[in-house]
Order: sequence, then structure tokens, then C-alpha cells
Amino acid sequence: MLLVLASFAGAQERALHKEVVVAAPIAEVWRAWTTREGVTSFFAPGAEIEARVGGAFHVHFDPFAAPGAKGADDMRYMALQAPTMLSFDWNAPPHLPQVRQQRSFVIVRLKELEGTSTRVSLHHVGWGEGAEWDQAHAYFDRAWGAVLANLKKRFESGPIDWSAWLEQLRKMHAQPAAIASQPAR
Repeated sequence: MLLVLASFAGAQERALHKEVVVAAPIAEVWRAWTTREGVTSFFAPGAEIEARVGGAFHVHFDPFAAPGAKGADDMRYMALQAPTMLSFDWNAPPHLPQVRQQRSFVIVRLKELEGTSTRVSLHHVGWGEGAEWDQAHAYFDRAWGAVLANLKKRFESGPIDWSAWLEQLRKMHAQPAAIASQPAR
């Protein structure tokens, strides 16, 4: 019996689990995850959203970057069970190139609480082995907490204002062009 329990414990899937209670009815929280306006109100400044199984769930943290480097460029919805569950595939940020070529999976569950609030549970699975996967896991352990905090904030004080973030990105993208246009010495 102990051997069976020990081998079950060793086979457990590595996962991230985050949860937040949002001061909004479940239908509003559902729209935040399944519309372009909703996703850009808390998740990232740019998005292409097509809420259907296999549809686009492209979340652009850097809308000015080249295709493939904007963020979650080619992600898609895996399942939509309105208004209680959605899932999508996901990848790592560009600074983790080996892992970025792979996909992991995120499941978001919504549970209405007394009609005025919603519990949002996020479960991220599909992690590989090795140092770069460990870095990705640590990255998303922090990042998903921030995403859910932004979702909560969006319903407490309004949509996230991405203007300062976008201005910083514009300046960053303008720097290489300015350096390249300087005469050689």
C-alpha cells in the first residue's frame, strides 16, 4: 500500500494554481476572458480574441513587436463552457526560446458567489523538465498572480490604463532605429 502511495505522489503533475474573488457577476467576468475589450481591460494592451473552440486567444503584451514576439501570439481556446470554464494553450515568454516552442495549458474556472462576486480559479499544467522549464514555471508563478490581481483591480477601479506601458514600449522600439540611423564614426 505504501509503495502505491509513494509512486502516485511521484507521478503527480507539476501545476500552478491561483485563485481570486472578483467583485463582479459571473457574466461580466466571463466577458473579461472571452472578448477583446475584456482581455485588454486587465490582461494586456493588445489582443485578438475569437471565443470559440480553436479560436484565437492571442494576448499581446508588446503590440509593437514583430509577429511571434508580441506575447502569446498564436494561442487558442481549447474549451469554452459558458459561463463557468474556459481553457487555452499557452507558451513561455521570448526570453525562454526552447520552452516557448512548446505549449502548456491553462484552465480557468468561474464560480458565482451570491450573484455579486465570482471566484476565479486558474490552473496551469503541462510543464516539462529541465532548467528552462523551471524558469518558466517560476515566471508564471509570479505572472498569473499579477494577472489575477489586475482582473480584480479592473472590477474595483476600472480597466487597466496601458498608456504608460505602451509609451515605454514605443520608446524601446524606437531606440534601435535611432541607433541604426546614426552615422558611423
